[in-house]
Formats: sequence, C-alpha cells, structure tokens
Amino acid sequence: MSGLLTPRGAPGRLVRAWLELRFELVTSSLQIDELRRVLRYERLRPYIDPDQARDFVENLEILAIVATDLPVLAVSPDPDDNVILAAAIAGAADAVVSGDKGDIVALGAVGGIPIITARDAVERLGLEEQ
Repeated sequence: MSGLLTPRGAPGRLVRAWLELRFELVTSSLQIDELRRVLRYERLRPYIDPDQARDFVENLEILAIVATDLPVLAVSPDPDDNVILAAAIAGAADAVVSGDKGDIVALGAVGGIPIITARDAVERLGLEEQ
C-alpha cells in the first residue's frame, strides 16, 4: 500500500525495484486478498487509481512468490501481522519489510528472518539514488 501511496519514497522505490525484478517478493494468498479488499476502499480513490490498483494486484499474482502451508504464529501483538510473518517463514524470505515500527519491526526478527523498515531495505538493495 505504501508503495502505491508514496511512489517517490522508500516504499515506492521498493515497488519499482520489485517490478524491475531486482528482488523476489514473498506473499500469501491471504495477503493478496486483503490488499485487494483494502484497495477497493472509496477513501483511497483520490490517491490510487482503480486501474493502477488492479494492475498491481495482477502483478502480485503473476510475479510474486505466493507462499503456501503457512505456519500458525502468534508472535505479534497484532494478529493480522502474524499472516505476514508466516508467509515470510513459509517462503524462506531474506527479510520482512514493514512500516509498522510499533508492532512488526519492534520484533526484530522472526524465525531467523530480520524485520526491517522500507528505508533499511532500500539501503540494502542500493536503491538510495533512485
């Protein structure tokens, strides 16, 4: 979501780099369904074009690694975050990237996978100049 809302910021840089196949994105069908639902919110229409939202979800379904057999986790104070963390574990991700510094990022890691901010991910991928 943040990458669509702030295309010039760190999240937007990550979206562009992913679409350029500079890294692989791990997600789950649960996350894709949630994103599809949220992108339909009327209040987002002034910020995200419905066609852009549809294209983004289609790209996720085609280009992303969709993890299956997610483990059941209860490590985050926010139960919705556990699905994200489970997808990272099931998909053997190198990192979890989140803007939720209060819950997910505060965990530091899950299953040996570091949890970092979008800015940290931009630095790791060498995208600062883009």
